[in-house]
Amino acid sequence: MKLLSCNANRPLAEAIADYLDTRLTRSEVKTFSDQEIFVRIDENVRGEDVFVIQSTSYPANDNLMQLLICMDALKRASARRITAVIPYFGYARQDRKTDGRTPISAKLVANLICSAGADRVLTVDLHAGQIQGFFDIPTDNLFGSPVMVDDIKERYGKKGLIVVSPDVGGVVRARSLAKRLEADLAIVDKRRPEAGKSEVMNIIGDVSGKSCIMLDDMCDSGGTLANAAAALKEHGAKSVSAYVTHGVLSNNAVQRIEKSVLDELVMTDTIQPSEDAIKSKSIRILPISPLIGEAIRRIANEESVSKLFDR
Repeated sequence: MKLLSCNANRPLAEAIADYLDTRLTRSEVKTFSDQEIFVRIDENVRGEDVFVIQSTSYPANDNLMQLLICMDALKRASARRITAVIPYFGYARQDRKTDGRTPISAKLVANLICSAGADRVLTVDLHAGQIQGFFDIPTDNLFGSPVMVDDIKERYGKKGLIVVSPDVGGVVRARSLAKRLEADLAIVDKRRPEAGKSEVMNIIGDVSGKSCIMLDDMCDSGGTLANAAAALKEHGAKSVSAYVTHGVLSNNAVQRIEKSVLDELVMTDTIQPSEDAIKSKSIRILPISPLIGEAIRRIANEESVSKLFDR
């Protein structure tokens, strides 16, 4: 087994390597003056089981091309099996036609990854679970909730907790967490007048006097979580914390979170956190490397990965 990292989130790749008690394969990923990407593998990978670790986060197109070119280099170097480990799968929000003459970009990206030489995909908390079906190769979609459950139990216990879905689309995810925590469930009914903006309409469920745990797969602009937190506090919530798997945190999201009534935003490091996020007192980061590392170990040893879903 060999681990290979591109440039999107090298600290995460190094943490995964530490968990597996191995090292990253020597490689070179650089950009020419005209922004063309060049990859060279500096070790023999013939007949090896290679895991390429690369989130397709900002800059999404550059990171995606790094992944594709890296897998092409491995295929041409006769690697036995190539697994694309994509902790954060970019373009996942474009999983269906939302209007006339619009693309399904998530399917296009899945096709590119398959064509580039991937034999398997390992990812974490896809924005929509059906994206697994976009790949014509085995695809494992890990859930970040086991990491979050341990943290929530340690910090909040079980008394007075209520799990909140910030929108109707995340109800299944929130219900699963509520079941693990033996907590009640509430739902924020919101309206999105345009991309990147949301308005809270109603709160479904009684949150008065309770510690609210909002759960979402990602935090992009921070507007949804900030607005939902304000509405929950107006309905008498004792405290409001948000747990997300992917901290996209685009534009002024960190400042928006700091100015909101959120007590805390907790996110994993599937995307390399910015300096602002690391320094922020309103944001806490949970390591995802043990979960991904264990999945990689099980795939390499031909063991069951589904057991990780039941933790």
